[in-house]
Amino acid sequence: MAQTVLIVDDDPVQRRLLEAAISRAGMTVVTAPGGQPALEMISGPRGEQIAVMLLDLVMPDMDGLTVLRKLRASHPDLPVIVLTAKGGIDSAVEAMRAGANDFLVKPASPERITVSIRNALKIGTLSGEVTRLKKKTENRLMFEDLIARSGEMKQVIRLGQRAAQSNIPILIEGESGVGKELIARAIQGSSDRAGKPFVTVNCGAIPENLVESILFGHEKGSFTGATDKHLGKFQEADGGTLFLDEIGELRMDMQVKLLRALQEGEVDPVGSKRPVKVDVRIISATNRDLAELTREGLFREDLYYRLNVFPIHVPPLRQRRDDIAALARHFISRFSAEENKTVAGMTPEADDLIESYAWPGNVRQLENTIFRAVVLCDGPMLDVCDFPQIAGAMGIEARARKPVAQAEPAYFAAQTQEPRGGFASVASPYAVSATDAVGHMRKLEELEAEIIRMAISRYDGHMSEVARRLGIGRSTLYRKLKELGLEQHDAGRADEDQRQATG
Repeated sequence: MAQTVLIVDDDPVQRRLLEAAISRAGMTVVTAPGGQPALEMISGPRGEQIAVMLLDLVMPDMDGLTVLRKLRASHPDLPVIVLTAKGGIDSAVEAMRAGANDFLVKPASPERITVSIRNALKIGTLSGEVTRLKKKTENRLMFEDLIARSGEMKQVIRLGQRAAQSNIPILIEGESGVGKELIARAIQGSSDRAGKPFVTVNCGAIPENLVESILFGHEKGSFTGATDKHLGKFQEADGGTLFLDEIGELRMDMQVKLLRALQEGEVDPVGSKRPVKVDVRIISATNRDLAELTREGLFREDLYYRLNVFPIHVPPLRQRRDDIAALARHFISRFSAEENKTVAGMTPEADDLIESYAWPGNVRQLENTIFRAVVLCDGPMLDVCDFPQIAGAMGIEARARKPVAQAEPAYFAAQTQEPRGGFASVASPYAVSATDAVGHMRKLEELEAEIIRMAISRYDGHMSEVARRLGIGRSTLYRKLKELGLEQHDAGRADEDQRQATG
């Protein structure tokens, strides 16, 4: 579950080299051979996974500046790094004006590319967080701002969007930490009350002797300590929304007064001689079964029916596992940027671990767990060892991370390359070593011959498939076979393949 980088370049060799370099940094890579395929990919179902684009400036189908202009119209916040052989000042200025976040000149080192990508990801993450917090502060948070990929949450969003179209009282039910307040804020932001006050009251946290004063307000001198006039939460929320969290904790005598306020649309401040009219949209939330409390006589039945006009149940995280990966990815990006860390994602083992865990504390527990893991992590990817408490609860041994070997100064991985998680692995039969036995760089001709032999072996001598996978024409492949002295390699199958292609 790593950050996804989109490489847009018409040169297949450049795409492969960039893909190898970025993959070694622990990031997931997807490629596009031109501008139009890249725009289609971003607008498609996988588009939301792309965190940054690496864009070539000169391409035959659509130049990079045109891609940038079209991209900024639909995805203004997606970071874009321009990578081109045209290194003039004019090109750089033009690219920046079109919306590029950085400008690199080919050939750029893998380290420089990786640093630029990480900086772009941090800027994008922090900008998105600032935008989200601004919308939350202005009470304009919408359902599009929520991270909800599962079918269960999409149903919640559909109900919330319907409820937002009227002033109907809403009761949001769900366990602690599932995001009930965010749903309430999204309902407000999607309604005609967007931008109006959104006042939150935790009914279980108000001292018993102050409940009436906090909810309905009081006049100066109405009781000992009332040195000033206090409006109360109902009047603070006038014109907007009052969110009554943990409504099941409200004591019985206050339930009577709350019911009257809801029925009459007015409140009686303590010490006031006349009631005050209020225009408030009521959204309640609870982690308890209000129907059961009503049957037990602990919650007024008339108030229950007044609040439970439009119920919305938010399922716990364990029942919407499709959201876990997206939420974890969001938290990793956010905390990595906030803590100035280089964590890009999670290893497959850690991904499996968090998706298998039940998360009794729901989204709040997941958020705090990811925060702790990012703070403690010293590598580019979170691994099982960064979640000792979760691994212990699952009965999994949280092994210490082994140090990752220093990368070779080349795009090709050595046969001793370790996987992204940092644990040693058996060398792949298709790995290529960039150095000889004494550590010197091998000749480019030797590497090319070994790669071609490897490809022929991997694809059983099907030369059309070999040429396609290597990104070259079939005639070019046969010419290289002859130049490198490989024309006798698996000649029978190659000749048969050639006869089929020319016959």
